[in-house]
Amino acid sequence: MAALLEGRTALITGAGHGIGQAHALELARHGASVVVNDLGTSVSGEGSGRDADVVVDAIVAMGGKAVADYGDVGDEGDAEAMVTRAIDAWGHLDVLVNNAGIVRDRAIWNMEADDFDAVMRVHVRGSWLTSRAVARHWRHRAKSGESLAGRIINTTSGAGLQGNFGQSNYATAKAALTGLTMTLSVELGSIGCTANLIGPGALTRLSATTGLPDPTEPMDLGPDDWSEFDPRMSSPVVAWLASTASAGVSGQCFRVMGEHLHWMQGWREHVSISNGGRHWDAVTLARTLETDVFGTRVPGLRLGV
Repeated sequence: MAALLEGRTALITGAGHGIGQAHALELARHGASVVVNDLGTSVSGEGSGRDADVVVDAIVAMGGKAVADYGDVGDEGDAEAMVTRAIDAWGHLDVLVNNAGIVRDRAIWNMEADDFDAVMRVHVRGSWLTSRAVARHWRHRAKSGESLAGRIINTTSGAGLQGNFGQSNYATAKAALTGLTMTLSVELGSIGCTANLIGPGALTRLSATTGLPDPTEPMDLGPDDWSEFDPRMSSPVVAWLASTASAGVSGQCFRVMGEHLHWMQGWREHVSISNGGRHWDAVTLARTLETDVFGTRVPGLRLGV
């Protein structure tokens, strides 16, 4: 039986550590050739390094194919070069996993504008730039008459889905990726390509939580000793989304929390009322909402509940 991703190529951003590293190893294990991108910065986005080399070495050691890329996803030229690197190495690019990210957590009254801009630049601009680069590659192939099975997998989080104290920058960025993914699923559908969201729940260096193996070291892929929030828990879902088996799935969000896989649903009509063709009246609207929509005055509504 052929491997799930045999003959497919993937670019994974932020793949030098944690969740991205786990995705790179998992996709390679299923036969994909992988561009391992990582700028090698700190969790807050400072510095640079060759962190990707560790993951490439691990993939090659297990018999897989991988090349390193040290580009900055927020730089237009670097983002395009990542896609070109895959094409130069293997002739085409089939899968993009946008995983690169940084955090600069502070309550909003203490957060500087630079902290907001830096986080948005990596998560949102970076994901948009790489998506545009690969979309242009796929559209060119489609116009040449090729049948495609391109996959974009963007990364959201609980902060983006529900908010989180001290992360007005990070949560905003992760929520923005929902809009990007929904739009990509519409724009790319006509050429046979999909876009979906993965929301991993994991302990990594970005979470600043101890208890997992050193994320700078290649992870042992032994199947029986994973902790509940091991960075590898969502990677099989990413491998499936990267495969041709997920052809009928696009514009969807999957949250992986420990042993649980959640198919998420976004903003949609929940309860509706009509003003009968008249203007809404702000004075009476509160009572109408309490009686006909919310069904309560106390304790009120928080976090969409």
